[in-house]
Amino acid sequence: MMEVLSEKKVAIVTGAARGIGAEIARTLALKGYHIALVDLRLSEELESVKKECVAIQKDCRVILLAADISLEEDCKHAVEATKETFGRVDVLVNNAGRTKDGLAMRMDRDSFSAVIDTNLTGAFMLSSLCLPMMVRQKSGRIINMSSVSGIYGNAGQANYSASKAGLIGLTKSLAKEMGGRGITVNAVAPGFIETQMTDSLPDKVKEAAIERIPLKRFGKPSDVAELVVFLASDEASYITGQVVEVSGGLVL
Repeated sequence: MMEVLSEKKVAIVTGAARGIGAEIARTLALKGYHIALVDLRLSEELESVKKECVAIQKDCRVILLAADISLEEDCKHAVEATKETFGRVDVLVNNAGRTKDGLAMRMDRDSFSAVIDTNLTGAFMLSSLCLPMMVRQKSGRIINMSSVSGIYGNAGQANYSASKAGLIGLTKSLAKEMGGRGITVNAVAPGFIETQMTDSLPDKVKEAAIERIPLKRFGKPSDVAELVVFLASDEASYITGQVVEVSGGLVL
C-alpha cells in the first residue's frame, strides 16, 4: 500500500554510500527532505549515512535500497520502493558512477559498455521512471552528475568521458522536453574533489593537478552537495538545461 507521509519533498540519491553522494544526502536531510539512499549493495557505510541523516533532522525518513542501476529491473525496484514508501518523488540525483580506465586502443568492449551502462544508461532509466510522477505533480528536479572529463575529455578515460558527455546531452534534451511541465533538469560537472578516488592518486599526480587549479586545492564534497541541493530547490526554478562546473577553475 502506498504511504503518503506528508508534504515533505522526497529525493532519490544514487551512489549514496560515500563521497559526494553521501554528502548530498546529508545536505538534503538538513534541508528537510525524506530520502531514498540507493547504492550497489546494502552496507555499513550506507547505514551510517542513514543514521547521520536522521541525526541531522530527526523527522527525516530514510530508506536504503540496493540496486545495480545498469539493470532495468533494479532501477524499477528502486523507484517503485520509493513511491510505495513516500507516495512521491520530487528530486532525482543521478550520482552513481563507475570507472574502468585504460587507453582506448587496448580497451575491450565490455570495459566500455560497463561504464556507459552504469553512468549514462542507468541515469536515463531512472529519469524515465521518475518523470511520469513528476509530470503528475507538475514539478520535479533531476540533477545529473557529469564531470569535467565529459566536457574536455581525459586520456585513458574514453568510456568514462563518453558517459559523462552523454549525461550532458541527456540533461539538455530532457530539459527541453520537460520545461513546460514544471520540471528542471541540470548537470553538475565536478573536477578534483576530495573522495576515496582522489585519495588513492599518487602524490605527484595530486601535486600536478593542484598546480593546474587556480584555487590551489581540491574541492570538498560539500562544494558539490551545496550546488546540487540549490538546483533541487524552489530558488532554482528558472535554471534548466545547464552544466555547472565545480572545479576550482581547472579549465579556464
